[in-house]
Amino acid sequence: MDRSREEEVIRNYQEGERMMILIFAQWCINHELDPVVIYKEAYPYQEVNKELTDALELTVSRYESDYIDSETVLEVLSLYGNDDLAFVVSEIIAHKKLK
Repeated sequence: MDRSREEEVIRNYQEGERMMILIFAQWCINHELDPVVIYKEAYPYQEVNKELTDALELTVSRYESDYIDSETVLEVLSLYGNDDLAFVVSEIIAHKKLK
């Protein structure tokens, strides 16, 4: 694989990762949950996630947002290897009976 192709693959992955974080953050907002608190529960020893902070600036109120299915959030989190966060989210979904 040549260098420009490698860079394109990395860039695409990073863009997808940013979209995953935005989907997670907006899903939290839509369900009146704090994404920072949930992230901290999944990753208690990490510093504040800059990408999450950036994504929060792009979220809209739950009334302006499109519906985001809980299953979609779990799939996207798992796709990008955020298994600990997916576990916490799935616990919240089960406990609050969210869809």
